[in-house]
Amino acid sequence: MIVGIESTAHTFGIGVVKNGKILANVRNAYTTESGGIIPFEAAKHHREISDEVLAKALVDAGISLKDVEGIAFSQGPGLAPCLKIGMEFAKKLAKENSIPLIPVNHCVAHLEIGKITGAKDPVLLYASGANTQIIAYAGGKYRIFGETLDNGVGNFIDGFARYLGLGFPGGPKIAELAEKGKNYIELPYAIKGMDVSFSGMQTKLKQLYDKKGNINDLAFSLQETTFAMLVEASERALAHVGKNELVIGGGVGCNKRLQEMCKIMCKERDCKFFAPSNDLLVDNGAMIAYLGEIIFKKGIVEKNLDKIDFLPRQRTDEVDVKWK
Repeated sequence: MIVGIESTAHTFGIGVVKNGKILANVRNAYTTESGGIIPFEAAKHHREISDEVLAKALVDAGISLKDVEGIAFSQGPGLAPCLKIGMEFAKKLAKENSIPLIPVNHCVAHLEIGKITGAKDPVLLYASGANTQIIAYAGGKYRIFGETLDNGVGNFIDGFARYLGLGFPGGPKIAELAEKGKNYIELPYAIKGMDVSFSGMQTKLKQLYDKKGNINDLAFSLQETTFAMLVEASERALAHVGKNELVIGGGVGCNKRLQEMCKIMCKERDCKFFAPSNDLLVDNGAMIAYLGEIIFKKGIVEKNLDKIDFLPRQRTDEVDVKWK
């Protein structure tokens, strides 16, 4: 029985997993009516609702803390104030209940939870707020074969949404506008190998909006261009590493159009495409618990709490994959 705590950004989540089965997955997200995420405000939100989220997760799972064998938490990467709250809450629970801690990399958790869909050895298209990476396991590590050279795809979309006066998160609102768009407007298409860039497109979108461009057409064009870049990079990664499974992860992965484009590409390559349910694509505690249990079963835990710290800039390819 493993409890997982997620707190890398705007979401505070707690999940409970036993033998690979998700028993609870409770989340509470920080939002705004205008502007973007303010890290210290998000951290304050996490601190205030942590006990409430834990209580609901335990009720949903039908357990008490006495049943828990390990506590996993998202160690990084993420916003430092938010990560700190999650780690401190995990350490408090571990100390009070004499339970070992299991530090988990947030990005790897997105990849591992994808296997709940049946994927065996996939390439992960990880598209979220701050992170845009194409990841696969090779040579004893999770390696990044492509990534953003500037903004994460979610932050890029949220940034344009803020410019339009929409609140946070902006991705779902841009998706709604895009469904009404009819005319494609050419935007900067920046892909170098398997790396992508969004800053040029963001500048162009703002210029077009300032010139009274149609907001629906701009949202539609943003999605078509952005997602085409991500799918092209993913296809190159599949060819490069010789794998035939693609898993999508991260909050932007909830976008129906992005999933549709991935399916088309995979069908043309005779490749399998996997998408977890939306509650497992967005940041959540269940994926932290899921990977935490895998690590726990290999005997990789830390009982000395003083040795553990959060790592805001931890990269996927820096993780020592001892459980494989």
